[in-house]
Formats: sequence, structure tokens, C-alpha cells
Amino acid sequence: MKRLPLDDPGEPDSRTAGRYLLWVLRSQLPTILPGIALGIVWMVSQALVPAALGAGVDALTAHDRTALLGAGGALLGLGIITAISGIMRHRFAVTNFLGAGFRTVQVTARHATHLGATLPKKVAAGEVVSIGTTDFDHVGYSMDVSARTGGAVVAIIVVAVLLLDVSVPLGLVVVIGVPLLVGVVGLLIKPLHQRRRAQRELAGALTGRAADIVSGLRILRGVGGEDVVSARYRTESQQVRAAGVRVAKVETLLEGAQVLLPGLFVALVTWLGARFAVAGKITPGELVAFYAYAAFLVGPLRTLTEFAEKLTRGLVAAGRVITLLGVEPELRDPADPAAATAGDLADPGSGFVAGSGRFTAIAATRPEDAAAIADRIGLLDPASEALLLGVPLRTLKIDDVRSHIVVADNDDRLFRGRLGDELGARPAAVLAALDAAAALDIVAALPDGLDTEIAERGRDFSGGQQQRLRLARVLALDPPVLVLVEPTSAVDTHTEALIARNLPTVRTGRTTVVCTTSPLLLDRADTVAFVDVTGRVAASGTHRSLLDSCPAYAATVTREDDA
Repeated sequence: MKRLPLDDPGEPDSRTAGRYLLWVLRSQLPTILPGIALGIVWMVSQALVPAALGAGVDALTAHDRTALLGAGGALLGLGIITAISGIMRHRFAVTNFLGAGFRTVQVTARHATHLGATLPKKVAAGEVVSIGTTDFDHVGYSMDVSARTGGAVVAIIVVAVLLLDVSVPLGLVVVIGVPLLVGVVGLLIKPLHQRRRAQRELAGALTGRAADIVSGLRILRGVGGEDVVSARYRTESQQVRAAGVRVAKVETLLEGAQVLLPGLFVALVTWLGARFAVAGKITPGELVAFYAYAAFLVGPLRTLTEFAEKLTRGLVAAGRVITLLGVEPELRDPADPAAATAGDLADPGSGFVAGSGRFTAIAATRPEDAAAIADRIGLLDPASEALLLGVPLRTLKIDDVRSHIVVADNDDRLFRGRLGDELGARPAAVLAALDAAAALDIVAALPDGLDTEIAERGRDFSGGQQQRLRLARVLALDPPVLVLVEPTSAVDTHTEALIARNLPTVRTGRTTVVCTTSPLLLDRADTVAFVDVTGRVAASGTHRSLLDSCPAYAATVTREDDA
């Protein structure tokens, strides 16, 4: 049994959609090739049934008991082979389907993680969601059908050879007719591909719209925007429906062709075989065999058209996948990265400096200026010129920066799953972090404590509870440098006082930067940097000294205190 998800999905070839599918195919050759081999055995064993059946009819006509028993034994053996190979072929087909789907989801999830903050800027949420749902199936089915397609091709060749051996004209009908039928059906593939691609783009955009509505439903209700957004969603959903109808029109033609054309082909071969039998050119048993061959060929022919259809779907899906894989992160590792070291963290653009191992606060007249400084010293801004012990952050490896400096703000999310797993891997550190974040009461109120399964985005909790749990999560991580953006904006004054008291203690010896205008937190900071309307540090010192010496600072934090 193959384990999924895969330990290593590999590095995809994302140059074109076709190359991506070929990469998936090559990556799964250990299961693709046995599946094709079993598909060939499964289909060829069925293709030989008409020959055994015809031999049995001729043996019955000639009253040849030995030949009749031989034909019956052949039919029994072919039936057993067909059953066993069919079961095993299906097992490999399902393995190929799931393997291709999971491989696609894993490489896209890995790339999405690599993109980080770049992802929401360049890719709609609906596109990422659709890859994990719709495209998962289509890429998988393009691999699933490979086993039956290989068997269908070989079975058609075997039937053509058998017919040519008995009657050259009938064999030529198969040799010429099958490619002709496939070619006629192929004429529908290109328009189907184009219409499916258009529908996929519209469906991805609609999924993104739905995700936005769900995440912002509370706000929409607050401002009375439900009707406007509902009307917009209704319009876009109708566009998706219209695109689906256009796809269905071509699909109905394709489905009809899959029935009509093989049916006409069966009728032609049967009619020719009957004429040859009447003329004495073939035996009654061969006539029965010819009819059975013609009826059997319907299956392989439909498999070939199904392959074309699923390959089209797979190419469209792969096109969306490589579009995501083609998005480059805004930040990349330098060619010759410097070594990361501990030290003071500075932002030359604003004049802000965070002393190593100290608790520093940023109080800004405009909160967005403090958040911008946080983005720069955390290397979340591609234009950052921040320095760590005099070394530009952009000259360090991205992974080194991310492991050394962690920025936590109120856009962070809690993920679905066990709360204990969400908060951290070390139970002792988690409990200490929960205590520091004044969040032990939240866990105590849960039915299963840290073993409680939480909902997506932590929607089971209030805004203040989510903020405290997010703070506990990042405190449990205990990075060398922690940057907190408004960590107590959603909690009450009593809880804020507890957090302000605990935070310096739990972060002793570590560099901590807090962007806030809360007097409770500012009073606990070793140093406060006041950022005025110019976006630069206008004054620095302790909270109490700045209250006495900087009227603009006093006005900013007093306004916050009054609020």
C-alpha cells in the first residue's frame, strides 16, 4: 500500500502544462508501468474472447467435441485472467489517481509556503483552493486512465491482426476505421479545451469571491453590504453557469460521438462479415467472432476518447498549477549569503534601533508607521534596509532570518486541529506561554483542554481570546527576536495589565519589540521609540521620561489611555 501524502513529492517541471503532466507520469512510473501492463493483459484477454467464441461455434458446427472443450476451456481461462487483471489494474489506477493528486497538492502547498507573504498579493485565494479540490481530481484522472488507454491501444492492434489473418478487407476496415474515428472525435478536443480553461478561470475567481464573503461576513452585515455583495456574487455565478453550459454543449457532442461512431463502426463490420459469410469466404464461427470483435471494439474506442477528454481536463488543471508554481517570491536568498549573528536590530529608514536582549517599544502617532517598521525589521518588506549587528538582513538567507526574527500581528490565524498542536510541540513551553499571555483560563474552559479540536481560523473563540492564543503560540516558539504588532488591542484592561507584567519576564534575555500605544505595555519597556508623523523616530527613552519631555508622545499615549 502506497503511503500518502508523499515523503518527497519532487521538483516539478513547470515550464508548460504538458511538461508538468509528463513530470507527474515519470515520477509515478513504478505504479504507472505495472498499471499499463495489467491494463494490456485485462484488455487483450477480452479481445481474445471473440476468437475462442468463434472457434467454439465452428467446433459445434463440425461436431468436434475436443475442439469445443478446448474453446470452452479457453473462454474460462480468459475469464479468470480478465477478472484478476481487472482487479489489480483498478488498484493501480486508484493509486495513480491519488498519487498524482496528492503530488500536485503537495508541490503547490510547498510553493505557497515558500511564497509566504507574496502569495496573497499575487494569487487569489480561490485559485489555491481550486487546486486542492477541482484540479486535484483532473490531474489524478489523467494518470488514472493511462492503464486502460495502454490496454485499449494494444487490444485494437491485436484485433486488427486477428481480423487481417482471417480476412484482409475486414482487417483493413479496422486498421483504417479506428484512426479515422479517433481523428473525428479529436476535432472536438480543441474547442473543449478552450471552453474548459475559460470556465476554470471563472470558477477560480468565484471561489475567491466566496472565500472573501465568508471571511468578511460579519463586517458586511455591520455596514449593510450584504445585498451589494450578494448581487455581485449572483452575477459572477451566472457567468460560471454560462461557461459551464458552453462546456456541456461540446461535451454532449463528444458523448454522442462516443456512442454513435463506434455503433456505426460495429454495424459496418457486422454487415461486411455477414456478406462474406453468405459468400462462403468466412465460416459461421468467424462471422460470430467478427461481430464480437466489432462489439468489443466499442470499449477501446470509448477509452481512447475518454483519454482525450481527461487529458484535456488534466492540461487545463496543470496550466493552473504551473501558473501558481511560476509565481516568484519577492524575497530570495542572496548568491553569497552572510552569516546570521545576534546583535542590535536597526531600521535606518526610521532611525529605530532595538538593543540586543532588551524590551523595546515603538509608539507611533500613526499605527501604520509602526507596522511598517515591524515589516522592515522582520524582512517582510522587499525594500527593507534593516540591519542586524550592522549586517543587512537582505544579505542573509531567508530561512536564517525567519528562524531568528518572528513578526506577529493581528492578521495571523489559528489553524484547524488540536489546540495543543497549534500552540507548540513542547507542553511545558506551551503552558508557560499560556500563562504569560493570560490565556490559561481559555484552555481551562474547553471541554478537552489542549486536546480540544478547534475550528478553522479559531472562530470558536472571541477576538480577544484569539489574540491571546496567538500571543501564546509565538511566545512558546521563543525566537531570538520577537516583534509584536498591537498584541493587546482586543483584550480588556485587566488582561492587558497581566500581559504587560508577564511579557518582559518571559522574554528575559531575548530581543523583544512591541508596536503599541498602550501605556501599560510602554511602562514596562526598557526603551520606547516615539515615531512622529514623518515616520521617523523623534524621541526615545523610558515611558515616564518621554511623558515629561515629549508633548507629542504624551498626547499620543494619553489619547490611547482615554480611549
